[in-house]
Amino acid sequence: MGDMATETGRARLRALLPAEPCWLQQVHGGRVVDAARAASGEKADASIARQRGTVCMVKIADCMPVLFADEQASVVAAAHAGWRGLASGVLEATVDATGAPPERLYAWLGPAIGPRVYEVGEDVRSAIGEPAEAFTATRSGHWLLDLYAVARDRLQRRGVQRIYGGGFCTYSDPDRFFSYRRDRGQRRMVAAIWLA
Repeated sequence: MGDMATETGRARLRALLPAEPCWLQQVHGGRVVDAARAASGEKADASIARQRGTVCMVKIADCMPVLFADEQASVVAAAHAGWRGLASGVLEATVDATGAPPERLYAWLGPAIGPRVYEVGEDVRSAIGEPAEAFTATRSGHWLLDLYAVARDRLQRRGVQRIYGGGFCTYSDPDRFFSYRRDRGQRRMVAAIWLA
């Protein structure tokens, strides 16, 4: 469909959706909003929807999109989860905001920068903390970070057990994905979910 940072890309996307999505101003935090009531451009990194046709959407280009659905089709959600969002508790806040019992939720981990190429420093390691297995030492004061492992750990600790996805690397697959770290541009993809 093209780059979601452009009006042309957004117009193509709108034609496929049941309603205008809530375009969040993502700030790498832990705030969750109700997509039916949020204003376009509102500062948040996740949204939930309980009404049919209300679109939850996040923009991505290395950070991980996480989509949630309740098995009883009462609520869906989308979260933007980079290292700052994970450290801020965006996934836990999203699970809580759904109001659904965690054991009823499905979570899908979308394309993100992969654990073989995502090198971070001590600041990131300290901010995220656990699980230790998510970090592989590369050189003094640097580690490769597995965002997927951190997300799975956070979700499981919150009671979500049905977790899928997590097998892509935006950085290593230029034919399919945009990557901020690789391209240094403003190009974005989206992940969206709604109740049909």
